[in-house]
Amino acid sequence: MSLSNVFAIAGSAMNAQTIRLNTTASNLANAESVSSSVDSTYRARKPVFSVQQVQGMDSLGASVPPAGRGVQVDGIVESQAELRQEYSPDHPMADENGYVYYPNVNVVEEMADMISASRSFQINTEIMNTAKQMIQQSLSLGQ
Repeated sequence: MSLSNVFAIAGSAMNAQTIRLNTTASNLANAESVSSSVDSTYRARKPVFSVQQVQGMDSLGASVPPAGRGVQVDGIVESQAELRQEYSPDHPMADENGYVYYPNVNVVEEMADMISASRSFQINTEIMNTAKQMIQQSLSLGQ
């Protein structure tokens, strides 16, 4: 693997973590939104990632096991967990039975996910900086 591949891999990971941060921010922003029906209530969203794989060849042209070449976002799925239902007949958004519905967003879990995504983004930034320094040092060897 060349150092140039490191930039592509770390860049794809940074892109994935950005999507993860955006979905977490969306979940947190909608955590206390109220709805009068189950169908129109916001549901927590989570991104789904997978490894981008490439079949490699060695110097003799023989096939080698697939190697990861980055992170790919397969999609964003909605949580199927139960919505929070609260009896509040005086609420303007209450349904005919007096219930309002809140999203299935766990704020503590979302904050932990945000910290994890932020830290992962930071680590990939450091990886890119280290690779850049290694390239600069190898270029200065010939001087």
